[in-house]
Amino acid sequence: HPTVVEAWRQMAGTLDEASMTALNARVEGGLNSESAAAAAYLAEHFTDAADDVTADLSLPARLWQRTIEHAWLVVAAMLLGIALAVPLGVLAAGGRTAGRVVLGITGIVQTIPSIALLVFMIPLLGIGPKPAIAALFLYSLLPMVRNTHAGLVGIPKPILESAEALGLSQWHRLTRVELPLALPSILAGIKTSAVITVGFATLGGFIGAGGYGQTIFDGLRNDSVRTTLEGAVPAAVMALVVQFGLDLVGKVVVPRGLASD
Repeated sequence: HPTVVEAWRQMAGTLDEASMTALNARVEGGLNSESAAAAAYLAEHFTDAADDVTADLSLPARLWQRTIEHAWLVVAAMLLGIALAVPLGVLAAGGRTAGRVVLGITGIVQTIPSIALLVFMIPLLGIGPKPAIAALFLYSLLPMVRNTHAGLVGIPKPILESAEALGLSQWHRLTRVELPLALPSILAGIKTSAVITVGFATLGGFIGAGGYGQTIFDGLRNDSVRTTLEGAVPAAVMALVVQFGLDLVGKVVVPRGLASD
């Protein structure tokens, strides 16, 4: 692309130390993002190039974009986690040995520092959303597995014996008796995992996964408290919204006789 190379050559030597200091001051002071400062400089010195530079996003647009990115990380990780955690919890409840193995492995994963787990994923999945979703998925397992296991093993024995006396198959006992009775505990584990995942997802900003973590990372890098709060406050709000939303879901799907107030 010779036109691109020629454009670079036209810019060579045009950015002196004073201009660089002024641009950095605007970014570090929170007046502009890097892209907005660069766009303003190009518009001032290269009017032809200014037509191809998009304006910096407004605050509502930035929040909306980061919210969508963050929600995608959380939802993808949680759906994968639920799909695996509930069967693992059922397996753990099936026997003492299986329970120790499953809970032990998921517990070990939880002890790995979050940053280290993200770094481990980079050689396998590169940078971006994929390694972040994989790490969040692994972190989401333990609360859901443990609560599913606890809900199933906590079912009173007479109820299980009654289901068996009625001639229900093992599958029907599980799906029609045991899982419905364990549902409040399972939902509590999902809620715990979801809130934790919203918080952990901010670490994805350090590997280019987007979301509120990207804004927080930009704020830390530029020493801008305002930019950091722009990512931290919405993340906290999202965690509260997720918790409140799952509370409502619990009131709808859990029978009134099983709900605990």
